[in-house]
Amino acid sequence: MVGGEALPGADVRAWLARSPESMVVNEYGPTETVVGCCVFEVAAGDPVADVVPIGRPIANTRLYVLDDALQPVPPGVAGELYIAGAQVARGYANRRGLTASRFVACPFAAGERMYRTGDLARWTPDGQLVFLGRTDDQVKIRGYRVEPDEVAQVLTGCRGVSRAAVIAREDVPGDRRLVAYVVPDDPEADRDRLAAAVGAHAAARLPDYLRPDAVVLLDALPLTFNGKVDRAALPAPDHATGGGADRGPANAREAALCGAFAEVLAVPTVGVDDDFFSLGGHSLLATRLVSRVRALLGEELPIEELFTTPTPAELAAWLAANADRATDTRPALRPMRHREASS
Repeated sequence: MVGGEALPGADVRAWLARSPESMVVNEYGPTETVVGCCVFEVAAGDPVADVVPIGRPIANTRLYVLDDALQPVPPGVAGELYIAGAQVARGYANRRGLTASRFVACPFAAGERMYRTGDLARWTPDGQLVFLGRTDDQVKIRGYRVEPDEVAQVLTGCRGVSRAAVIAREDVPGDRRLVAYVVPDDPEADRDRLAAAVGAHAAARLPDYLRPDAVVLLDALPLTFNGKVDRAALPAPDHATGGGADRGPANAREAALCGAFAEVLAVPTVGVDDDFFSLGGHSLLATRLVSRVRALLGEELPIEELFTTPTPAELAAWLAANADRATDTRPALRPMRHREASS
């Protein structure tokens, strides 16, 4: 029997492979609802998803996945989990304010209350509940609401990954990025190759804004005294340069582009062959880079060209070959005409 946090499917597959006659029971439930109020059972031979569901409610229990307006969300959409039923506690002793915020009126049954768990979940099409993390772990990345634990659950499905954690870091003010921390299942694994595999795994399964900007491999995830991942102890990623270290800039344009990359990406140095997106770049930072190139070189870089030629050397070659076209393509500003007041 397992409980307490999201259960990786890789762990369950390994357990059942070692003990095929056993059954794994994934249980969910906070203390305020008598702990076990939702269960999922899986045995050898059963399909096991990358993230094991917490299942369906037990008898005399109702589970709701609701939006901010306390309306049910459709299957596949994340929402906050509420629990109603005979086992819901009366409240917290001598803590009326906290009781009022957590034990709320149930809009689906007159005179009943439900417990607001603070957990994120979603329903599968076949009626199974999947735990996604805590609502207070939600962050906004490029205008999108993101649950880092949901991203981590996807990464644990990558071959060679034992455990994964994802957090949002803002090492540079105003630039919030997702960073993945991965523990390999083989301590002798090629770390660069595994990091690349994790990135490819994420790219094939997640939209752009959910993909980690960096993958950090660790021997083990730091834990708190109660066994949870110690997010505050996770190290900052090292956006060190790679391929461009073999040679320096060949001309002033390459040097200026290397400096612009480093400034926009907030990294110490960038080589001429370093990839903008491999160093943590994304579409919003791309617009900043275009503006910086315009200011430094007086040349207009179409943003789509950055996606095609994402290194300083390639961009410098493109700007040189298209010098006659690399002019300001922004529409000219025209003075506004003031309408005469009608009599």
